[in-house]
Order: sequence, then C-alpha cells, then structure tokens
Amino acid sequence: MRITLHIWRQRNASDKGRMVRYELPNVSEHMSFLEMLDVLNEDLITKDEDPVAFDHDCREGICGMCGCMVNGVAHGPLPETTLCQLHMRHFKDGDELYLEPWRAKAFPVVKDLVVDRTAFDRIIAAGGFISVATGSAPDGNAVLVPKDNAERSMDAAACIGCGACVAMCPNASASLFVSAKIAHLGLLPQGQPERERRVTAMVAQANQEIFGSCTNMGECEAVCPKGIKLENIALMNRHFLGANWAGREGIEAD
Repeated sequence: MRITLHIWRQRNASDKGRMVRYELPNVSEHMSFLEMLDVLNEDLITKDEDPVAFDHDCREGICGMCGCMVNGVAHGPLPETTLCQLHMRHFKDGDELYLEPWRAKAFPVVKDLVVDRTAFDRIIAAGGFISVATGSAPDGNAVLVPKDNAERSMDAAACIGCGACVAMCPNASASLFVSAKIAHLGLLPQGQPERERRVTAMVAQANQEIFGSCTNMGECEAVCPKGIKLENIALMNRHFLGANWAGREGIEAD
C-alpha cells in the first residue's frame, strides 16, 4: 500500500526544524511501524540523504525507548500499544501520517523524532528505590503483602517510562509517570520506611525539571501503552499531603 509521511526533521536542538514529506509506495501491511521507518531510511541512505533519527531498542514494547506523535496521538491510534508494536495493517492505502517528536519543555529535541528524556532518570534517582542492608536474599514468604496491594503495585510497575503521558498532557505533566513509580514502591511493605521522603523528593525533582501540573483530563491514561491508571496520581497526592503534614507536625513538636 502507499503511505505518505510528513516527518519532523530537525538537525539538532538549536535548529528550527520543519516538516518534510516522503512517499512510500510499497508498504507491506505486515510491517511494524518502525520497520516501515527502516525501509524509508534505507531508501534515504541509498540516495545519500540523512536518515530519519528515531529512538528504538527492544522493539517488543518493553524498554520504553520508542515513541513519537502519529497524527497527534502518542504511539499512534491503537490503545495500549507502543509504536514498535503498532503494525501497518492498522492503516489504509493512501493514508497520510504526520510524525512529530514528544512536545515538552522537559523533553528537548535532540534530532528529528529523538528527544532527551533524562529528566525521567533524574526523577527515579531522586527516590525511586528502596534502601536495604546487603546480605543474603530474604525468604519469599518472610514479608506478607496483601493481595490487593501486590496487584496494584505490579500494575504500577508496568510503567516503561516512554513519556507518552507527558507528550499528550496539555501541561506536559509527568504526574502519571511519577505516581506510577511512587505507587510501585509505596504500596509494598518494603517501601514504607522511605515512603514520605520518596514522594517529596520525586515530586520536587519533577517540579525542578519543569514538568507541568496535572490537568485531570486523563489524556495520559488514554495513551499509556501499559494502561497505567489515574488512581496512581490520587495515591501520590495523598502520600505527598501526608508527608508534608507529618513534616509540619514534626517542626511544631520541636
């Protein structure tokens, strides 16, 4: 089938950038979206032109590396699907697709469809861990975890940090990502000792990275390839308010 691509081309962070049109006359419906871009790049290289830069790694929907806006929707039109798992059979012959990078101040464009998402790494470094004494692994049944908490924690842990939530939010908020990382650890017994420090540190780092505030519109949940729920944001807010209230009480008590 014939597909027309309008791709954002930007040589570097300081370049103004522009949309460039490409015609692909022989796209197989069995190709993944990234394989289709591979075919385009092979053709561009053959013509001595600069290939389109785009992020990718595992191509199995696990690593969170891939992602761009397809006709204004993060990861494309298929719900709970990463760009690398999106196949061309979900498009029609003659379709025109507009590809743009994530648009957020905290995600500066590196080149073409590639953005710098190291802001997420700094948020994780601020508190997305559990400090434990080293030694042999504890028995698996030594710490009992309520079934509901275990399931909610594992659902939150499914977040792959792709950044689609930020790209779709009108305020470029990272609330869904941050809340998923906080809920993943905060719902487990092992994460309780550092719960208050974790939530305040990660929220503070997110604010420092110039992510916007949550809009409560739900666009983040709608495009999340792993189906992370908005309820995690409510849990994060509750933990954050509790941590700050506990801090005030501690100051007043002193």
